[in-house]
Amino acid sequence: MPSKSDDERPTIRAAEPADAAGIAAIYNHFIAHTVVTFEEEPVSAEEIGRRMEDVRSASLPWLVAEQAGRIVGYAYATKWRARSAYRFSTEVTVYLDPAASGRGIGSAVYDALFPLLRARGLHVVIGGIALPNDASVALHEKFGMKKVAHFAEVGFKFGRWVDVGFWECTL
Repeated sequence: MPSKSDDERPTIRAAEPADAAGIAAIYNHFIAHTVVTFEEEPVSAEEIGRRMEDVRSASLPWLVAEQAGRIVGYAYATKWRARSAYRFSTEVTVYLDPAASGRGIGSAVYDALFPLLRARGLHVVIGGIALPNDASVALHEKFGMKKVAHFAEVGFKFGRWVDVGFWECTL
């Protein structure tokens, strides 16, 4: 039976440096056990902190979902590409603690993230998804994103080739 805290809507807030260890723990699960990310070595909390600072210094949001004092998910936006003409486009990423999947936390984080992107004057949101990943596809499509590209066998992890699709929407 789920605990009372499992039924509560998470608190969504801006990530802080102290969140780096909780974020790293979630992300490292996906590195070690899935092809969702193409990173192959665990990432330290210090490295996550550096990445968080890169996002912040680009005036983009990094949000965490917190429940019962624990980070259960996060989402952030990064520059799509470095050239200035891309300045109104952004790529979004979301990860959830595996124990928190299927409880609406991904939607809650994106519900908070997308208005922040719109308020910053961003025009296009892009999400890359290692395939197959039905849950991630469903989440991105729930937010109006449409599949616009499919690259076959562009990643190699755990002894197999992995496809990547890209979804986008206009804000």
